[in-house]
Amino acid sequence: MKSLQVAAVLLLLFFGHSVAHMVTFYVHNKCPFPIWPATAPNTGHPVIANGGFYLPPGQMQRFEAPWTWNGRIWARTGCNFNSNWQPACETGDCDGRLQCNGLIGIPPATLVQVALQGDKGKPNFYDVSLVDGYNLPVSVTTRPFSPKCTIGSCSKNPNNFCPQELQVVNKNGEVVACKSACLAFDIDSFCCRNEFGTPEKCKPSVYSKMFKDACPSYYSYAFDMPPPMVNCASKDYVITFCPSAWGTDQAYI
Repeated sequence: MKSLQVAAVLLLLFFGHSVAHMVTFYVHNKCPFPIWPATAPNTGHPVIANGGFYLPPGQMQRFEAPWTWNGRIWARTGCNFNSNWQPACETGDCDGRLQCNGLIGIPPATLVQVALQGDKGKPNFYDVSLVDGYNLPVSVTTRPFSPKCTIGSCSKNPNNFCPQELQVVNKNGEVVACKSACLAFDIDSFCCRNEFGTPEKCKPSVYSKMFKDACPSYYSYAFDMPPPMVNCASKDYVITFCPSAWGTDQAYI
């Protein structure tokens, strides 16, 4: 009997320790259509949330990550995993799989980038990037809500005014994503590389300014200044795709 009590205490201590070293993400779909959120870890970090899942309109999915996790989270759209054609999704596809299993989605897709620090006394870093392009608006905040820990959504939908040379169009002729200039043209000056690999040499383009105007809280190109990165210590984060009131705090709850 005593050995069972000792085992129970050890299990409780282990479980409590494990819970204390986890961060919880709540992914909310406020889009009027289903999405397929996906995750991809940086090198050396584990796959979380099975790498991807289905999320109907109006629903929220909760999952956990180790408190030192680094990686990216995005949403796929227009997916059909019952067909034999590739890719399975119109945007953000990862080799036609529901569970990406560590694979990075095909750009363009709006990326939430996360770097957890593994210490309650240290802030976690996160941002939203359009460096490779855009497919959906997204907001990120802590739970409970804190204005200083929030990345706001877009005031306008870039897909609605995306230049033809950047457009990703589905089989129905609808613009479902907007490429960045780097992704579309693969030119050093747009990609901030080689001789343009410094903030002094790589400046905003007419294309990145278009993204910045619509989504001022996101990275619009590699050397966006000031860096639109947020650092806040929290155990709970809410990621909302298609916030119902774009650009307002009420969208993030």
